[in-house]
Amino acid sequence: MSATIKITVKYFASIREAIGVSSESILLDSMQAMSVMALRDVLIAKGAPYADALARGKSIRTALNQVMCDESASLADGSEVAFFPPVTGG
Repeated sequence: MSATIKITVKYFASIREAIGVSSESILLDSMQAMSVMALRDVLIAKGAPYADALARGKSIRTALNQVMCDESASLADGSEVAFFPPVTGG
């Protein structure tokens, strides 16, 4: 029997607009999503609008516990993951 972990997921800018929520808590089987990449795949598998907003091939930045990370970053119970589009300054 595997344990579950609770992850807080936050969405920003165009991703938030596409999905329709700014944040949500997700319970995952600890064997299902142990990295940011695996979490993204779980969200994409939920179908539209997640699949469209988080599709592979789209340039998306990620942060784990408010620190920029790549998708290989490991998740733990209570982690906060943020997804946002690249931002340019002007």
